[in-house]
Amino acid sequence: MSDKQTGSSRRTPRHLWIIGGLSIPWNAMGAFDYLMTQTHNQAYMGQFTPEQLDYFYGFPSWVVAFWAIAVWGGVLGSILLLLKKKWAVEVFLVSFVAMVVTTVYSYGLSNGLEVVGHPAALAFSALIFVVALLLYLYARAMRNRGVLA
Repeated sequence: MSDKQTGSSRRTPRHLWIIGGLSIPWNAMGAFDYLMTQTHNQAYMGQFTPEQLDYFYGFPSWVVAFWAIAVWGGVLGSILLLLKKKWAVEVFLVSFVAMVVTTVYSYGLSNGLEVVGHPAALAFSALIFVVALLLYLYARAMRNRGVLA
């Protein structure tokens, strides 16, 4: 019997391609920011004040590690989503949790709120948080519907 006859194959919804396709550049922006910060790229980091640079460059290594997991996990999760792999769910979850850890450090355990406390920066941080959560929930829903295998 073919997959169509057994009903085990699910047609990929168009929204998966749209969401997956949009999530790649979205998460790639985070990965780019991470790379530019970690390599101290002058052209990119020149937009920040000396106080902000000291803050970013002063992250403890455990925060840098969680930041890397968050951004690269987002990229990997997006790729897995487009490949219709169920591992996208776990990868997005790990990425989200790592992002929560870095956010708690930035705004709760350090002076990040004071250094980067511009309302636009805070709004963007909130947007990143919401998008990461929604990508996880979306991937989970697609897995539960049998779209991701």
